[in-house]
Amino acid sequence: MHVSKISIKKVFSLMIRAIVRFNQEISTALVTYLPTIFGSNRNASKDLNSRINYSVNETAPKTVLEIGGIDRPLLKKSSLYKYLGMDIDFRPDCNLVYDEFFVQSIEEKFTKRSDLIISKTLLEHVKDNKKSITNMHEALNDGGLMVHYVPSKYHPYSLLLRLVGHQLQKVLITALRPEAAEVSGYLAFFNLCSPRQMRRACEKAGFKDIKITCYYRATDYFSFFVPAFILVALWENICAKFCLETMAAGFIIEARK
Repeated sequence: MHVSKISIKKVFSLMIRAIVRFNQEISTALVTYLPTIFGSNRNASKDLNSRINYSVNETAPKTVLEIGGIDRPLLKKSSLYKYLGMDIDFRPDCNLVYDEFFVQSIEEKFTKRSDLIISKTLLEHVKDNKKSITNMHEALNDGGLMVHYVPSKYHPYSLLLRLVGHQLQKVLITALRPEAAEVSGYLAFFNLCSPRQMRRACEKAGFKDIKITCYYRATDYFSFFVPAFILVALWENICAKFCLETMAAGFIIEARK
């Protein structure tokens, strides 16, 4: 009986994955053959990397702090700058990736000073971004810059994450997006994670020259179910057409101390 239950569970899991894979293939085909409807000519990850590299080349920072990178860094070690890493977790490669690594939350005071602070899909996991933004401002040298990509709290995917809760979220990610299971599933709060709220928090912390660029495409999160993929894509198109920044999928924020 025990073996039978295990076999049924395994068969069910394989069926779910096969259905998900089939839907993902159709979603990919829609992007390939109807790019004007389901694709995008803007890539937030590429733009973030481009802006970070531009900042490194133009401002020549002596110290760079990356928050939340763990062993998937946005930059590489260089003789041109000291590369600091920070995260609440630690993995063996951290000491190879960074010159120094600190196990802590950005919600806590950080005494090291940097010229550039960077992160990608990190701030949505911070419970109190008022504290994190204040601490980043204090951790920057005068004239220092921060550059972050932040998923926005009012995109359908972000709303869904908060609706299902953390435990079910982990189960769904494992079942529907197994390739992302190891790097997803952290508690997501989306505190102040909208362009307007983040700008206001940065202004209150003392940042200036605040620049926000919104991105509207994140349908890949719904590629496991074609009807949802299509509906979300059409909704994103409306938001992009009318520049509804509050409903964006995410945004890059740059701000200077």
